[in-house]
Amino acid sequence: MSELNQNTDFLYPFIEGTETDVDALLTDLAASARGKAEVSARLQQASLEEYEEDLRAAGIAMSDRFARGGRLYTFGNGGSSTDAATLASLFCRPVRGRAVPAWSLAADQAVVTALGNDVGFELIFSRQVIAHSRPVDVAIALSTSGNSDDLIRALSEAKHRGLLTIGFAGHEGGSMSTSEDVDHCFTVHSQSIHRIQESHARIGFRLWSIVQEETERRVADLMAAGSRAPGGIR
Repeated sequence: MSELNQNTDFLYPFIEGTETDVDALLTDLAASARGKAEVSARLQQASLEEYEEDLRAAGIAMSDRFARGGRLYTFGNGGSSTDAATLASLFCRPVRGRAVPAWSLAADQAVVTALGNDVGFELIFSRQVIAHSRPVDVAIALSTSGNSDDLIRALSEAKHRGLLTIGFAGHEGGSMSTSEDVDHCFTVHSQSIHRIQESHARIGFRLWSIVQEETERRVADLMAAGSRAPGGIR
């Protein structure tokens, strides 16, 4: 068996190095994809059910901060940095609903590489929190392990400065799940990085949905109060 086959056997263990039956191979590949999709869907649903109450509490707290002019900062490493960017985009450029100011702290490669080179990789996010954040803001860190030192430092700095701090973790939650600097931590209980990140995306979307629902409720309440006030909205 070639070195390439040895390195990819863990992905598709049913593929033989001498596989020649194309139809059987396609059938196995389709079954594998369906199986992974089913596992992912069950994990996403289980995560939402486990954290629904805390997700609602976090979403309401975020909506309150956005109503007071707060901004959202997201950050993560590797694949989680792209998930962080997607989450920030969902909040600041939604396909529907109200946009809020949101940035991914991993998005500016000039800033990230400058900080990594000048002060150390473990400070690339905490230094940006120091530079940009205000007490009314929100910080969300995404990590499949929950143990990334640069994220833990940034969350600690954010909490020290009065930000609402939220962590997305995986496996058993790591340091993120036990830190007093994290107001809300959503741990996806899986050993698969792929399944964890898929559930993180679903949790992020649920969080955004709750923020939108709460924001609309606040606007409706203000409109109702204005219509009841003397000389108010007619």
